[in-house]
Amino acid sequence: MEKNKIRFATVGTSGITEQFLGEAAKNSDFELRAVYSRDRDRAEQFARQQGAEVYYDNLDAMAEDSAIDAVYLASPNAMHCAQAMRFMASGKHVLCEKSLCSNLFEARRMFEAAEQNGVILMEAMRSLHDPGFDALKEGISKIGKIRRVSFRYCQYSSRYDAFKNGARQNIFDPGCSAGALMDIGVYCVEPMAALFGEPKSLQAVSVMLDGGIDGAGTVLADYGDMTAELVYSKITESHLPSEVQGEAGVLLIDEIACPEKIGIRYNDGRTERFDTGPGGNNMRFELQAFADAVRGQKSIAKYREISMLSMKLMDRVRDLCGIRFPADGEME
Repeated sequence: MEKNKIRFATVGTSGITEQFLGEAAKNSDFELRAVYSRDRDRAEQFARQQGAEVYYDNLDAMAEDSAIDAVYLASPNAMHCAQAMRFMASGKHVLCEKSLCSNLFEARRMFEAAEQNGVILMEAMRSLHDPGFDALKEGISKIGKIRRVSFRYCQYSSRYDAFKNGARQNIFDPGCSAGALMDIGVYCVEPMAALFGEPKSLQAVSVMLDGGIDGAGTVLADYGDMTAELVYSKITESHLPSEVQGEAGVLLIDEIACPEKIGIRYNDGRTERFDTGPGGNNMRFELQAFADAVRGQKSIAKYREISMLSMKLMDRVRDLCGIRFPADGEME
């Protein structure tokens, strides 16, 4: 007999939600039940486009829908905590887009609520669930003592030109707990935390834009016997690979957010390539990990620890660079 599908609702109607639903439609564990938008007409239109049975413009009403098992959150970061807490209080599992929330204080509240309500909360950090990340870990084990790490992700934002012309853009708005670190630097921070744990100390600088938000930044993490450099930007491009430098060779990663092309160049001239699968949209891997966790077939405890440590590190970076969000006031 076919197993019951996990009935999902989505919050957010942007391109990232469309990408997620495109992959979710191929997953036999997934069934789209409902969509939400604050704009009722947009909610109805999006439901029609995606084939959802129901649409909502009222979050509380959707939270009380007993035909929903899980929610995919793709709203602005500043909304994640309150929305996740509301859904978890109604017994819904939550897959929450990165960054998980605004700060470590919120992250603790969210994971405590997940435990209290007996539901799964997982951050949708797609790269950590990608087979390429396992290949990355295998490669690291082959290059000797690690001495230097350089993770970079620089991508000129499609919204930056409008921002420069004075238009409000959520992704460049401190009120949305956004900016380069939270939107794109997180793709560098989380792999570092997952692979190497907490550094002894951090240094950081940011390129600040109008309105008190960061457009780019660099983090230098001291691990004692190695250093890690994180370079990220939403206002410039880079086409350089990420690297892990060991005493026996260097591991090259084409894109840290979607590690498909991974190889080693050993000191003696040998090279090695790793099979990372068929490639494409790697959101499917995070969805499957979440579905397995909901069914009790997979523990995601380690991902909770990675999310918590990453939020702690990003709080520290923001403190060093003077990046403040309204949500930070709750910590004081």
